[in-house]
Amino acid sequence: MILIGENINVMSKIIGPALKERNPKPIQELAKAEAEAGVDYLDINIGPARKAGDELMEWVVKVVQEVTDKLLSLDTTNPVAMEAGLKVHKGRALINSISLARMEEELPLVKKYDADFIGLLWGREGMPRDADERAMIADELMTKAIEMGIPCESIWFDPIVTPVVNIESNQAKPCLEFMSTLEDIVPGCKSAVGLSNVSNGAPTDLRPILNRTYLMMLMKYGLHSAIVDAFDAELISIARGEKPELVDLVHRIMDGEKPALSSLGEEEIKYVKTVRVLTGESLYSHSWLEI
Repeated sequence: MILIGENINVMSKIIGPALKERNPKPIQELAKAEAEAGVDYLDINIGPARKAGDELMEWVVKVVQEVTDKLLSLDTTNPVAMEAGLKVHKGRALINSISLARMEEELPLVKKYDADFIGLLWGREGMPRDADERAMIADELMTKAIEMGIPCESIWFDPIVTPVVNIESNQAKPCLEFMSTLEDIVPGCKSAVGLSNVSNGAPTDLRPILNRTYLMMLMKYGLHSAIVDAFDAELISIARGEKPELVDLVHRIMDGEKPALSSLGEEEIKYVKTVRVLTGESLYSHSWLEI
């Protein structure tokens, strides 16, 4: 699985000011730490960057690639800034991300700079309601890309997950349903997910168990890549195939197995309870592990 470190982000209390002040040290230190933690790509998220975004993206790409040879995922909604980063990026970049609303502007950049891109399954009317709407969006994006000469293997579809905390809008299950049919709907394309979105709003100490469990659930359907916290060592080990017994347990629960909790260890019980929350079998609350 391809892991993309999410930590170089304009919203960070350390990285945000460093970007604004063009201070390379915190950014380079974090980039080196992410690379050492074992991720494959580093995501560079500068946000909308409406003012001087092109200069900022060019600067930060150069700064990061001075200290690591990891490929970068360039993350901004500003197409001018995106192109500025692509111009100076060494190697094959990943554009994060392109939706239907931005495809006319940004798909030409994929072709021009021989990049890969994450196709964000956000519809023209907003968040897709179910797996079927995701499939329609994916088909339209793929068709347009193919018309422009972009191969399917350059497309990484992100089905979009929303926080499980928001019970009424939780999209964890529809994302899984889409993932289970992705190869049939868009053959040859890959998958990507912003994993940490599933735990947004949960207490800090509970976020990792949600992220790790959802990763294992997605792995059942051949997840290609995930944008993750580079410093969650347990999550990295799961993605690298070092926890097969936990992955197998999660998949068995997804298939309907209902083991007696008394027969499981403490760690296993936590994952079983979390699968039930993520599939909607149990309602989310901050105390779901204690119930």
